[in-house]
Amino acid sequence: MDKCSFCGRDKRDTNLLIAGISGHICDSCVEQAYAIVQEEVKKSQQFDVNTIKLLKPKEIKKFLDLYVIGQDDAKKHISVAVYNHYKRLVQATKYESADDVEIEKSNIILVGETGTGKTLLARTIAKLLHVPFTIVDATVLTEAGYVGEDIESILTRLLQVADYNVEAAEKGIVFIDEIDKIARKGDNPSITRDVSGEGVQQGLLKLLEGSVVNVPPQGGRKHPDQKMIAVDTRNILFICGGAFDGIEKKIAQRLNTKVVGYNASRQSDRIERDNLMQYIAPQDLRSYGMIPEIIGRLPVLTYLHPLDPKALRMILTEPKNSIIKQYIKLFEIDGIELTFDEKALDYIVTKAVEFKLGARGLRSICEAVMIDVMFELPSTGQNEIRITLEYAKSKIEKIKLQQLKAA
Repeated sequence: MDKCSFCGRDKRDTNLLIAGISGHICDSCVEQAYAIVQEEVKKSQQFDVNTIKLLKPKEIKKFLDLYVIGQDDAKKHISVAVYNHYKRLVQATKYESADDVEIEKSNIILVGETGTGKTLLARTIAKLLHVPFTIVDATVLTEAGYVGEDIESILTRLLQVADYNVEAAEKGIVFIDEIDKIARKGDNPSITRDVSGEGVQQGLLKLLEGSVVNVPPQGGRKHPDQKMIAVDTRNILFICGGAFDGIEKKIAQRLNTKVVGYNASRQSDRIERDNLMQYIAPQDLRSYGMIPEIIGRLPVLTYLHPLDPKALRMILTEPKNSIIKQYIKLFEIDGIELTFDEKALDYIVTKAVEFKLGARGLRSICEAVMIDVMFELPSTGQNEIRITLEYAKSKIEKIKLQQLKAA
């Protein structure tokens, strides 16, 4: 009787016995072998600082240029920060500094309007990195003991990405999105605690500056008996991003206070009123509601330019995974050739500028234009479709009519 060459079980004792050239293997042994292979592959892919290939800042920016249009200032700051982060890790392991100079990390804060590419920059840099990387949302964070997520859950996410390899997680990078949502709600003292604003900022201080934090491996208060994992945050790089809606007013107030005398008023004429974000300074973040301690632990402050129609037009078609290329690929899978008129693309950009939603608005408008085509075409057997200006206009006007009827 045939039997497994690995465990020796007879054919009748197995669910499946696979025959080879000179032996057999049962389904149980196949499953065990697969688990062993996966474990070995995981070990080989684990982060090892000694195997890092240092990418120069220009190489990092070149990669970002493939996916993100414009925003050269923000790209330079992120490229340098990531490069220096790698150098810190390499220095800590490979080189013993004779003069005991310890390089400190430079956490970054990105400020820019919605839809300018803050989160996209973070997601793109994650594709390039050889260290654990995670993106967390600050809007769900509250002080410990209140409804919401504890600050330590940020490190829980990083541990999960690193497959609970603490040594790897301690050399990772965290992108905290919507950092402006934890700004202090007001200067006036109140009997109610600001548990999702200043309370969270105070809690973040220990993470940003570097300390040993006890992290619950399964998340906050739902598993009170779980064993805590100690994580040292000294070598974790934090990149924060936020829209800081309305901060332009704070910048304008600060710039106006410096206008004294005839010569100063002439200098004020050189200020670009349409792009005040480029003049942002730490004191503006403080005026907005960020506490001084947290601003000091985010020493690199950079901004993202508002997107003009030219940039939006490039975003629509040029990046490696642009919106239009994605639609073309989707139709290509069904054997349908999709093309767009240039005037139709210009119309989509015009509407995105009108709605003031930035690059994020491009996707919403494209979905509105394409939804009927995507619904009907796969069933018709048609092998090509062209989106014209007239067709795009009819779909957008249809949405406006529906909104008017609903109102």
